[in-house]
Amino acid sequence: MNKIYRPQRSTWKEVLKRPTQTVADIEGTVDTIFKEVRQGGDQVLRKYTQKFDGVELDDFAVSKSEVKAAKSLVSKELKEAILLAKGNIETFHRAQITEKVEVETMNGVKCWQEKRPIQKVGLYIPGGTAPLFSTILMLAVPASIAGCSEIVLCSPPDGSGRIAPEILYTADLCGVTQIFKVGGIQAIAGMTFGTESVPAVYKIFGPGNQYVTVAKQLATKFGVGIDMPAGPSELLVVADNSANPAFVASDLLSQAEHGVDSQVILVSTSEEMITAVEKEVERQIIDLPRRAMAQKAIDNSKLIYVEDDPEAVALINEYGPEHYIVCAENEDFYIDNILNAGSVFIGNYTPESAGDYASGTNHTLPTNGYAKQYSGVNLDSFQKSMTFQKISEEGIQGIGAAIELMAEAEGLQAHRNAVTLRLESLK
Repeated sequence: MNKIYRPQRSTWKEVLKRPTQTVADIEGTVDTIFKEVRQGGDQVLRKYTQKFDGVELDDFAVSKSEVKAAKSLVSKELKEAILLAKGNIETFHRAQITEKVEVETMNGVKCWQEKRPIQKVGLYIPGGTAPLFSTILMLAVPASIAGCSEIVLCSPPDGSGRIAPEILYTADLCGVTQIFKVGGIQAIAGMTFGTESVPAVYKIFGPGNQYVTVAKQLATKFGVGIDMPAGPSELLVVADNSANPAFVASDLLSQAEHGVDSQVILVSTSEEMITAVEKEVERQIIDLPRRAMAQKAIDNSKLIYVEDDPEAVALINEYGPEHYIVCAENEDFYIDNILNAGSVFIGNYTPESAGDYASGTNHTLPTNGYAKQYSGVNLDSFQKSMTFQKISEEGIQGIGAAIELMAEAEGLQAHRNAVTLRLESLK
């Protein structure tokens, strides 16, 4: 890992740079595939499924018999673990349900806000180097609670044209209505435009590689909403001498094994902790099945020493981590002063893995610094807030003159007339 001591603020931008390609490197490929899918539909999906996934498919839809067969391939123990996680995620997201907000702003002027589900949502579930069935829990569970009527899932097939049984089992368990064997850019394009097989949706959710991230951003140009620009995973740990170096190293590696473009960072006010964590990373990485992948991510990662807690939290807010672990004696300071983070994990016994799987919080989070302006997925992500108003005769008489004056000042006579006619009818 790259060790950096006392970085000057003028160098923070370079020090905290992510190991990602620029959009310009990717958007040409994404734009080409989008244009082809829009014009050619399923035929183009087959072309790119063959090219990127190495399999020819006649039918993209997953059948009920495939789902049924998949259930028998998932062990009883894993099913129980998935059910436990689902229960906690449901509990946390049901707690986010809010009641109608209703107020009379003045006599006879009644305003209220209600939430309505997004009818058609698309879930993208990566399945390349790891079948991320946990992401289905994080997306389909709140979508079901919100009342989304169509929940469409796309995930890339393996070389045999199948989707991992864990993904199919979890999708069926969580109320997904349609499942398709389509991955990558072409899946996002399919859900954006609709094809003969894949329906168009109103909003697309889910993480993916940099190509998927750019594809989601392009989808917004065609009237489709997205959850956020969620790209390669990242983790920042702040730790002092109260932390356990083995625990810290295990958390860093848990994110490093996601992919070669993942990034992990340790920020510490203790040089001894940095040295100890580096040794633990070297020791633990040896036994990882995904060692080669994790090692490349570790090579892009940083161990940063700073003088004190205020300097540390300022640097962390500049980075805006997706996942943020606090293992420090002065934990309240770090919690109270964090402004930019997707999800926060506190204390030596709160691994980031808990949020990834089973504690109840959502693991679909903003990456690449987008935590400065985006929230992670939550129940509201699957809903729209709609406002309503009803004005009585008394109400229009009380508010009407102000509306007339404001409309006239803006030069919008028809707006004024809409009020004037009503006021005159009440004389």
